Amino acid sequence: MERTPLPPPLVHPPRAAVPVLLSIPHSGREYPHWLVANAQRGRAGLESLEDPLVDRLAWRALARGIGAVIARAPRAAIDCNRAADEIDPSVIADAGPEAVGARARGGLGIVPSRSAPHGRLWRRPIDTAELERRIAEAHRSFHAALGEGLGRLAAKHGHALLIDCHSMPGREGQADIVFGDRHGRSAAPWLAQEAARIARAHGWSVAFNDPYAGGYVVERHGRPRHGVHALQVEIDRSCYLAGDRRSPGPGFDRAAQLIEQFAFGLGAALSAPDAIAAE
Repeated sequence: MERTPLPPPLVHPPRAAVPVLLSIPHSGREYPHWLVANAQRGRAGLESLEDPLVDRLAWRALARGIGAVIARAPRAAIDCNRAADEIDPSVIADAGPEAVGARARGGLGIVPSRSAPHGRLWRRPIDTAELERRIAEAHRSFHAALGEGLGRLAAKHGHALLIDCHSMPGREGQADIVFGDRHGRSAAPWLAQEAARIARAHGWSVAFNDPYAGGYVVERHGRPRHGVHALQVEIDRSCYLAGDRRSPGPGFDRAAQLIEQFAFGLGAALSAPDAIAAE
């Protein structure tokens, strides 16, 4: 079967006056036929790994000039929120015998091996050569675009903020929004507090770093001591999706407004004269 390349990310250059860039690593929906052919339960089994429609939630922010890097390749093929060495040997045939990292051991490495609703994903493993092709096609370009975009913003403004956008399955008692800053290591702590203030002012409940403290994207790109901050934002899917968890629900535009409010509110706060002192 002919192997078509994975698509590179979609890049929206920043046009707004605030030093903010969005990252959307888990909403890719361009499934190549060779990937679906190796799936135990076809495309439906792979779609369960998506953060459904989070890329579309960014439309208000994008329309006002906020920049973004949006993965088009599906998470099932290559997870841009994982490091290249987070490998599950049940997926990579010629990898070492031990999974590298807790996420890979849980089946959610750079190539996921299973999902909660569908269990084991693949008919057969791939080799390290195929893994490297996927990294070269979609993962490396995603992070290169983030690094370039943040670098340009920091050079222009003296600082920059990456907002890494995700969604999470709803759980009883869970907050609507969970902010992850690697426990203060990927962003100045006051930025998460300001994000919480914005969310609460618009009727959202919030939590910090539990159960999501931030993944590889914020870990790699957040350098608060150098003025580059990275904050992960998880939105409960029930707040913006319909009951099928695949199509927009009645809260969709409210969630889109929230991402816009984060981008401009946090960008303005970071650019305020007293922001450097707060850091």
